[in-house]
Amino acid sequence: MVESAKSAKDQRHMRRFSMQLPVQVKAPEDGQEVLAITKDVSARGVFIYLDSDVSENSPIEFTLTLPPEITMTQSIRVHCKGRVVRVERERPGKVGIAAMIDHYQFLETEQ
Repeated sequence: MVESAKSAKDQRHMRRFSMQLPVQVKAPEDGQEVLAITKDVSARGVFIYLDSDVSENSPIEFTLTLPPEITMTQSIRVHCKGRVVRVERERPGKVGIAAMIDHYQFLETEQ
């Protein structure tokens, strides 16, 4: 089996959480942060609806807060870096992107 095909198949078997969570996305073009919303989240990736277009294979950075339903403890803020693996331009005014997470860092919570 080809490694890239195996990776794509493995991704589909990861548990996905269908959740609309606010997410701060750093735009790859100008570095400004924009607020967006997730459609679903998994351990290896996320699907986000944005107001602006993003190119497939472009790098992406985003920060979101995982709720207790996912963490099984308390809400946790996570900063992620990855790349856009798919772009869907079906919804008027919104662009859906699937992003693979390559690196993540848990952020300290504000007390």
